[in-house]
Amino acid sequence: MSDKTESPNVVILYSDDLGWGDLPSFGAHELETPSLDGLCNAGVRLPQWYSNSPVCSPSRAALLTGRYPAHAGVESILGGERGTPGLPAQETLASRLRERGYRTGIFGKWHLGAGHDHSPLNFGFDESFGFRAGCVDYYSHIYYWGERNPVHDLWDGDEEVWDNGEYLTVTLGDRAADFISRNAEDPFFLYVPFNAPHYPMHAPQRYVERFAHLPDDRRMVAAMIAAMDDAIGVILDALEAQGVRDNTLVFFSSDNGPSAESRNWLNGEETSYAGGSAGGLRGTKGSLFEGGIRVPAIVSWPDGGIPSGQEYRGVGAMMDVLPTIVHAVDEHPPADPDIDGCSLLDRLREPDRDHSNERALFWSHNGQWAVRKGDLKLVVSAQEGMTPPHSVDEAVFDLSTDVAEKCDVSRDHPHATVELKKHLEAFRAKNREWHLARAEST
Repeated sequence: MSDKTESPNVVILYSDDLGWGDLPSFGAHELETPSLDGLCNAGVRLPQWYSNSPVCSPSRAALLTGRYPAHAGVESILGGERGTPGLPAQETLASRLRERGYRTGIFGKWHLGAGHDHSPLNFGFDESFGFRAGCVDYYSHIYYWGERNPVHDLWDGDEEVWDNGEYLTVTLGDRAADFISRNAEDPFFLYVPFNAPHYPMHAPQRYVERFAHLPDDRRMVAAMIAAMDDAIGVILDALEAQGVRDNTLVFFSSDNGPSAESRNWLNGEETSYAGGSAGGLRGTKGSLFEGGIRVPAIVSWPDGGIPSGQEYRGVGAMMDVLPTIVHAVDEHPPADPDIDGCSLLDRLREPDRDHSNERALFWSHNGQWAVRKGDLKLVVSAQEGMTPPHSVDEAVFDLSTDVAEKCDVSRDHPHATVELKKHLEAFRAKNREWHLARAEST
């Protein structure tokens, strides 16, 4: 048991566009991630974990607020131009933990508003370092998109800083480790949203050479993931060095599935690059098929009763992180009706028990809708990736036998299909209520 503090420290490690099949612990045996492998061995693997959105900004909003994206007020990818508004004013995991005496820091990708009023420092973080847009060059830290002018995007707090030529993934790991060393005497919350392996496809040569045996596209994503894994190793080593590893709740996941966007393509070639892997799931980033929303996830907290080397087969979502962590800190789940997620702490402490998946989970993005309850999932107007047209008007899939979502079983489950449609219509009505409330408050 750690003697540093009774309250657990909290570390969230968030990857960007990492697919369900992009880690060895989830089946990517051609890659190397010893730090994440070790984290998985020291904790619980979550093979049925979901992002609340198939794209960046809404998934981050859900993670930090414990709410569905529409409830949090962020439903689409936010722009990166300076002054771009973002997450509406509300409590976040950082603000809740700071109220409980935690020192809070974010090091990495914010993507919840580029305007000064939407700085991380206005949402509960004491310290911040990183960028505010959706993507930057890993070495120049310049954001560029389409026909818009390039914008430098690297900030230490609210001060613009330059770190030209330094690979950002490495820098984020070092800055996060420094935060740990400076704050280890008191409880802290550390949020490290890496931009790896999001495009542009950049990696130091030493990492690229490590995977010379892989095909060109897979080699680059493997190099980027390996660099991130090394940075995670630096962070975990810092916890060990300060004697706080066992009493630190560490959660790792990805914001959505792998990207198949043209910006992902290598060397300026007009050739599709699909280096990221959804691990046999259908769809990619932007899709409400499993490949766009089911993501690898791991949680570890040795002193908190979360066992090592086990697997939780129940369903969880990013909005469950906040109530789970508040439960860990307060020793009871939060009683807040404005939180859409639920604490999974008790279930994670006994992951081998038979946990039913009776809660209905919902998704909405770009005209697509989906609901999962139990093993059945209904999709409406589902598309394969970021752009229309949709490929399925309406279908029900049994994820217990068809994780690739190939066979519509709605005729085999007529009553369950009707119930799923009723659940989805109720969720649509709730979305309309959230939109109306947001409009009235502005």
